[in-house]
Amino acid sequence: MSKEIHMVTHYKIDGHLACGTHGEKLASSKELNQVKCRNCRNTEVYKQARRDARNASRRAARKAKVAQPRTDWRTSWQQHLTDLPGRNRLPRGFAAQAYV
Repeated sequence: MSKEIHMVTHYKIDGHLACGTHGEKLASSKELNQVKCRNCRNTEVYKQARRDARNASRRAARKAKVAQPRTDWRTSWQQHLTDLPGRNRLPRGFAAQAYV
């Protein structure tokens, strides 16, 4: 039978563990998704780091989003009406037309 050892990964900030546990051979990480220690995850430092990371990724997503070209529907509709054959066409559009 092999005995599996589950290593608990702590959150390390400024050279210290967030939960306050002391030990030289404790697994620690600054990567938020790797932290498994419940005490570390419940600290305000960890929660604030999660908020900051989430907000930074949202800001990056907003900046990366390509601005959709604004379609001027009025101009495109008038152009569509102008392109129609003949002089008698409905709907007439937005500007008063001299002919009907």
